[in-house]
Amino acid sequence: MATLESLVFDNGFARLPESFHTRVCPTPVPDPYLVAWSPAAASLFNLDPGEMNRPELIETLAGNRLLPGMDAIAALYAGHQFGHYVPQLGDGRAILLGEVKNSRGEGWEIQLKGAGRTPYSRGGDGRAVLRSSIREFLCSEAMHALGIPTTRALAIVGSDHPVYREDEETAALVTRLAPSFVRFGSFEVFYYRNQVEPIRQLADYVIARYYPELAMLTDPYPEFLRQVGLRTAELMAAWQAVGFSHGVMNTDNMSILGLTLDYGPFGFMDAFDPGYVCNHSDTGGRYAFDQQPDVAAWNLTKLAQALVPLMSVETASQAIGDYPQAFGRAYLARMAAKFGLAPDGEVVPLVMDALQLMAQNRVDYTIFFRALCSFDSSEGASNAPLRDRFLDRPAFDAWAVRYAAALRNQGSNDAERAAAMRRVNPKYVLRNHLAEIAIRRAADHRDYSEIGRLHQLLLRPYDEQPEFEAYAAEPPDWARQIEVSCSS
Repeated sequence: MATLESLVFDNGFARLPESFHTRVCPTPVPDPYLVAWSPAAASLFNLDPGEMNRPELIETLAGNRLLPGMDAIAALYAGHQFGHYVPQLGDGRAILLGEVKNSRGEGWEIQLKGAGRTPYSRGGDGRAVLRSSIREFLCSEAMHALGIPTTRALAIVGSDHPVYREDEETAALVTRLAPSFVRFGSFEVFYYRNQVEPIRQLADYVIARYYPELAMLTDPYPEFLRQVGLRTAELMAAWQAVGFSHGVMNTDNMSILGLTLDYGPFGFMDAFDPGYVCNHSDTGGRYAFDQQPDVAAWNLTKLAQALVPLMSVETASQAIGDYPQAFGRAYLARMAAKFGLAPDGEVVPLVMDALQLMAQNRVDYTIFFRALCSFDSSEGASNAPLRDRFLDRPAFDAWAVRYAAALRNQGSNDAERAAAMRRVNPKYVLRNHLAEIAIRRAADHRDYSEIGRLHQLLLRPYDEQPEFEAYAAEPPDWARQIEVSCSS
């Protein structure tokens, strides 16, 4: 296991020309303290768990000191925000400290979010607040436990330093980990500046480090673009299947590796609503739940446009042309598994009709699928616990007859099917009200125990965990008043 003294830092991104980033040190915060941390994330670079309580590490994760070998930078990028191009964004409150390789040779970049002003802060204070840091920490690790590609979160460090949003809050920093934080917007900024060579340099850098199998191709750029599209399709299918809404799918929040990136306003579905908008700032519903796959396709066209200097327009268009079919296949496979069916033509109308019934009856998305695992496919079975969640019970009954017949036609064994379905239908997700309870206790009473409890619960989202049964219930009435926005 590694200690602070034995960690070896590198920063490959910092070796790119200065046009890609700016060297900047984090701004210290007074009297930092450890709020929460993830042993699983620490293990990604073999960090000894005993190191997490060392004052030297807490000071480092607060941005108050750099370890030997760290080369702190803020990256430049641009992006389309809510459909409109913004020419310069960049790491306005995030600072990349460097990269550490683990015992398997895998590199993990370490980034502080909320580390203070950078040249890309655009008048902001560069800080993050405790509430948003709690949400990002918990959701990053919860998404990983769900099997969804994501950046990771090592720790939250807090400080009583005041930060002003709608009200006065306290500062916090999240230590984020990822193989790379390069985004679609990292390419866009140079395309709109008519700077071809940086586009090529960045593409070569990403291909060499993260798509090495393409490096030997005579012309790797079209296949690189295609692979990004395929990864994005898999990510969108994963989001849709678990009922996750990102909230701010700008091109600067789209990972070149197909990771869930930048947890601001997000939400897991409660009562199923295809048009669910989790971001209070998204007044037009651009990033509604049912729009996410199409938004990803639109974002891919902007990445393709940014890479046109490296290929023809026709080639770029062809490279992302596989996205719709790839998403369709991935989504069908995931939804078929959630229903315990083979992904054939029979499953499509069953899935679509079930989703329509759920929307009409405001049935809780996660609870429905978990209850469906126990569906009795024998003729005449009432399936009352599931049936009673629908106001229109005759409509459910008609669907259930078709579903049971499909299961029998495929030779499904109820016990085996139930076990398989419980491996893909989580019982626990990070509902907004669960995060809100943890935030209130932390902010009002400096009680961080609920963060730890949720963290442990969400590490095993597919297990029954009867001691946490209350966390699987429908949200209370007050949860409908929770609003998350771009300031979250």
